Amino acid sequence: MNMDYSYLFEQMFGVTNVAKNAASGGNMVKMSDLSSSSVQAQLRAAGIDTNSKQYQTVVKSMMTAGRGGGYFTIQGIKNRMQYYDADGDHINQAFGVSGLTVTDKNIASKNRIISIPESSRDEMFELTKKEFLQENGVANGETTKRSDVYRKMYPQISKNDRLAAGNTLSQYERAYRQAFVDAVKAIDPKWEPGKEIPSGALNGITRGSIESSLVKSGGKLVKRSSVSGSSLDLQI
Repeated sequence: MNMDYSYLFEQMFGVTNVAKNAASGGNMVKMSDLSSSSVQAQLRAAGIDTNSKQYQTVVKSMMTAGRGGGYFTIQGIKNRMQYYDADGDHINQAFGVSGLTVTDKNIASKNRIISIPESSRDEMFELTKKEFLQENGVANGETTKRSDVYRKMYPQISKNDRLAAGNTLSQYERAYRQAFVDAVKAIDPKWEPGKEIPSGALNGITRGSIESSLVKSGGKLVKRSSVSGSSLDLQI
């Protein structure tokens, strides 16, 4: 069965109606004419650096999606270029930085424990504690502000280490939360998330006391006692 998906590409590349634009003398361009001198001149006149990795990445993705056919607009290319950095890497719109796209090439580097700002760890500890008490231990994905901590941290980390930094902060976050759960259950063994937390249950628990009990095990942070016979020290 032959299907016409042109309308999808029109939406993707900022085109509303190919026939209408062409008839009215709009700046619709055939993908097959992209390398022509006249189209290249139009691109440069619009302020597009056709030698940039941003442009090359966008064109490659358009060619792949359209299988070399279809139409595009100059403005459509400019719009798409905004989603890539100078190296042609995709910019994560939720966090405003690149280096957060997981691929087959970087998946191994993601699962690492690296040094991250102490301020990020401190902010995550305080937020995790606050939300743990507010929600009686329930992880509420609708109200949590945890993404704000990651958003502040990522610009401080080099692009190639951002995935690993996210993994590291996530491991700390998990350790903080588990420490709070353990502290509550030490007072009330029958406690479950959602039940009221005994007053003062988290008193005396500090970020330092939790982190001092952690060691690296592969791409994770685990309690020292859970690593049988381990003499590892947490050096991050």
